[in-house]
Amino acid sequence: MRLTIRHETAYHYEDQVRASIQYLRLTPHDSERQQVLSWQLDLPRPVRAQLDPFGNILHVLTLDEPHAAIVIAARGQVDIDETREAEHESQSALPFLRFTRLTEADEALRSFAARECRKRKSRTALIDLMQALNQHMAYKPGSTEVDTCAAEAFAARAGVCQDHTHAFLACARSQGIPARYVSGYLFSAESEHMASHAWAEAWFDGAWYSFDVTNQLARAARHLKLAVGLDYLDACPVRGMRRGGGEQMHAKVLVTPTISVQQQ
Repeated sequence: MRLTIRHETAYHYEDQVRASIQYLRLTPHDSERQQVLSWQLDLPRPVRAQLDPFGNILHVLTLDEPHAAIVIAARGQVDIDETREAEHESQSALPFLRFTRLTEADEALRSFAARECRKRKSRTALIDLMQALNQHMAYKPGSTEVDTCAAEAFAARAGVCQDHTHAFLACARSQGIPARYVSGYLFSAESEHMASHAWAEAWFDGAWYSFDVTNQLARAARHLKLAVGLDYLDACPVRGMRRGGGEQMHAKVLVTPTISVQQQ
């Protein structure tokens, strides 16, 4: 499947901001599962690409002069291999055993993971875990904040894709399975207007396997990966800091599918 992406994030400030810095993980890279055909960032000024510690393509946008608004746009086309079950990488998966504040497993999460996995370290066990988390945590926009941790969302039995993913990471890591946060886009046949999405990947049998708790999907057939990390803070598409100004942020994402040349 070929996905065409248009993503725009606009910041408007009540008062002029004296300076700001934005960390942008808005550029996908080629992998066994996806091939980037074209991609472009439209930014207030040219920014050089670099790689972060997790291998993500990172742009750091720094504005030192006063400004009242910022518009960040990304667009491009990517071919997705819908049949691929897993992806192989040369980097060690061991760093993804580490807990963070957002993914710390409390006793409730550890007990839940132990009950669902039953000492199994397999794809079947993690599918069972994914489905159980989906049943336990209702999808409820507005029920959590950006800094809500996995234990809090799990206890409240509600959250969004970020919270589902953090809870899955906490559970998997508590069972000794490396797992990482993934940010990107998802095309759904029900609507072409999709917000940025989050899901998890877990490492076993020498490869990374996808687990989308929110949609109960164990294959990333319609997912476009932007970045990975230990949690949301490592992989979110746009993250920034500013000096001054009250902020209003609006994001618009359009994901549309076409049939790739290889499928015709």
